[in-house]
Order: sequence, then structure tokens, then C-alpha cells
Amino acid sequence: MLSLAVALFFSLVVQLLLGLVAGVNPWISGIVAVVVFGVVFLLLARFVMKKISGLMETAQRDLQAQRWDKAIKVLESGMRYAPWQFYIKAQLKAQIGTILFLKRDFAEAFEYLQQGFVRHWMAMGMLAVCYMKRNKSAKMIETFEKATTATKKEPLLWALYAYCLDKIGERSKAIDALQRGLKRTKDEDRLQENLDLLKEGKRMKMKDFGDLWFQFHLESPGTIIKQQTKAIQGRRKIVRQ
Repeated sequence: MLSLAVALFFSLVVQLLLGLVAGVNPWISGIVAVVVFGVVFLLLARFVMKKISGLMETAQRDLQAQRWDKAIKVLESGMRYAPWQFYIKAQLKAQIGTILFLKRDFAEAFEYLQQGFVRHWMAMGMLAVCYMKRNKSAKMIETFEKATTATKKEPLLWALYAYCLDKIGERSKAIDALQRGLKRTKDEDRLQENLDLLKEGKRMKMKDFGDLWFQFHLESPGTIIKQQTKAIQGRRKIVRQ
């Protein structure tokens, strides 16, 4: 990373000037050099992160206005800062992949999500969904395991993991995932409800997670409304009989 190289350069220059030119004790010059290294590195890191935060805010405004392509271009412009700071590239790739996934450009999204940041739990969840749709169950599980290790307390991530496991016919593993999630999220009600449903041999209910759930394109609000309408019509028929 360039930030490290620049900080190291300044610290070495300071140490040489203090030691060789000013004749300062090597121990003192070494301590000063370390301080200079830390200060320069932190200043550069703050500068870069401020720039990235600004780009993220701009991209967010574009997303809210549904200017998808413009938001992606804004984020791509941030790649010039990638050589300066750790994980910048992975964070931007994850964010771009998420936008493409939301647009249903799944093939292109997959390429970005594979290079995404492991702590971006939504991007990791979308990547796992991509693997599931490609019938790569082992990679799906591996991705979810990485995601839940990095982000342990996100209920929707655990629920998504269980939902996908159940969808590929691994109900016992889905139950195990929810039980693990409950331990991490301190008995989250929505996870407990879905755990009970799976144990009863029923399908999970994800609508309580709201709009975030629908962003994974595994279920649409329209589908849920149709299911509810059908259930109501069924109850009416029973009453009439």
C-alpha cells in the first residue's frame, strides 16, 4: 500500500536527519521516526477514507434517485484510491456488486461480488445466493460460513443462510444455522419463529425482515401478497362449507 510506503519514507528521512545530521541518540531518533510513521500513515488513511466516504454518499443519492449506472461510475472512480489503503478495492467491488445484483444483472454482479469485502455481509449474502443459483452448494455454504464468521450478529444473514440451506434440501443444516444464529443474536424473535417453523416441517417466513429481504430476489412482495390472498380465500371457502 502506498500509504505505508510514504509513511515509511518520511520516518526513515527523519531518522537519518536526526541521527546523521543532528547527532541525536539512535534510540531517540528511532522513537521519533516511529511516531512520524504513525502520524503520516493515519493522516493519509483519514484523507483517503474521507474521499471514499464522499463518493459513497454521492453514490447513495444516485441510488435513491434510481440512477443506477451513475452510482456505479461514481464508485468505480474511487478505484484510484485503492493502492493507497487496505480493503478499499474490496469494499468498492462489494458495493458495485450489490448494486448490479439489485438491478438483476446477476452475471456481472457475480464477478464483482467474488472480489468483495468479507465484512460487507449483504454482498457476501448475495454472492452465496449466486452460488446457490449456479448449483454450487459447497461454495454457497463456504461463503455463508465466512460471512457469519465476520458478521456474527446480523439476524437476516443467519436467516438467509438457513433459507438457502432449506431451499437446497438441507433442512437439518438450516435448523443448525438458525440455532447458531440465535446464540449470536441473543434469541432474536424472527430467528426463533423460523426455527419453530422448520422444526414443524413448514416453510420459513421472511417478510418480517422487510425490504432488506426482498433485495436478495428470492421472494417478491407480490408473491407474498398472492400467498396471503390465497390463504384468505381458502379460509372463506371453509367457512362457507
